[in-house]
Amino acid sequence: MGKITEILQTAQQRARDLNLPYEGALTPTEAYALQQASPAMKLVDVRARAEIDWVGRIPGAVEIEWATYPGMKPNPNFLAALQQQVDKESVVLFICRSGQRSHASAAAATQAGYTDCYNILEGFEGDKNPANRRNLINGWRFAGLPWEQS
Repeated sequence: MGKITEILQTAQQRARDLNLPYEGALTPTEAYALQQASPAMKLVDVRARAEIDWVGRIPGAVEIEWATYPGMKPNPNFLAALQQQVDKESVVLFICRSGQRSHASAAAATQAGYTDCYNILEGFEGDKNPANRRNLINGWRFAGLPWEQS
């Protein structure tokens, strides 16, 4: 249990340092360690269905679009779907492509009464490199964490 507490405390300190509106901010490796140590924690992938289908999915993740493809219009049913699939008392780890939509999702969930929301920094594909490409410098896939392609 010590490792979980240490990871959560580090993530919570990051959130305070960055003045984030939710409980904490995790690296992909930290998020995976938490997911493995405590399966009760819920990993919520908020990427559009097309991204998940074309780029890859995280085994065991709850998949709820924050924005829909094409057009990336906000999903008006996001919070309702979250409430159907994830208990408000759960530790919830949000991930998207780069960490932006998961940031917004964690903030919205916190406002809706979820008390333990964490954003996964870098996201599934990571930040863009100088050549404007993803998945080359950081992120879930770059870290070699489990994922699969349909």
